[in-house]
Amino acid sequence: MSAPESIVLSWSGGKDSALALARLLDDPRFQVVALLTTVTAGYDRVSIHGVRRALLDAQAEAIGVPVHEVTLQPESSNEAYDAALAEALDRLRERHPEVRRIAFGDIFLEDVRQYREQRIAASGYGAVFPLWGEATDLLAREVISRGMEARLVCVDTDALPAAFAGRPYDESLLADLPDGTDACGENGEFHTFVSAGPGFREPIPYDVGEVVMRGERFAYCDLVPAHAHA
Repeated sequence: MSAPESIVLSWSGGKDSALALARLLDDPRFQVVALLTTVTAGYDRVSIHGVRRALLDAQAEAIGVPVHEVTLQPESSNEAYDAALAEALDRLRERHPEVRRIAFGDIFLEDVRQYREQRIAASGYGAVFPLWGEATDLLAREVISRGMEARLVCVDTDALPAAFAGRPYDESLLADLPDGTDACGENGEFHTFVSAGPGFREPIPYDVGEVVMRGERFAYCDLVPAHAHA
């Protein structure tokens, strides 16, 4: 057998990237050597998901691979994102010159896939999509059946009531999703944080904090690292 291909995983900290990680760990063709995460400067949080950087660091430690950050300013333009990504990929190449491809947890949004492929191709990388084209209702149940512990950290209240923010991602939640809501939130209905699952050496302890509305549309549930109270 040839040596596995070193690969970097685009990591939001949510269930889709965690399931992509599980699939890659199951596949002898690949070895995940790093995570790539977008972080918003000033807020010290994972972009879009709003999860504290300390919990991102805890995930990387539990998984046992380093995280490389794409640092964005608040309210960044697409051009600013492209520049930040290109800079991060240049740094990544210095650290992991053997890596040729980056994996993503996207499932069916063709425009998102094309955007990602174009952006990383500009830096000389190819893309892998371990979950692409699979039925999201089945993927949702795979997340649960594989023992992943996830919680909703961001809810688009145009799609779901704010009360969904902070709920565990489990069978009860899936049963309560309104008709037309994607079971994986692939259309942006919600985002999650994973604290345990395949590839995690141990669960990440945290407390569920308050839910805050931002921009009159998005409900964020703040997760507080358990040691932050000490």
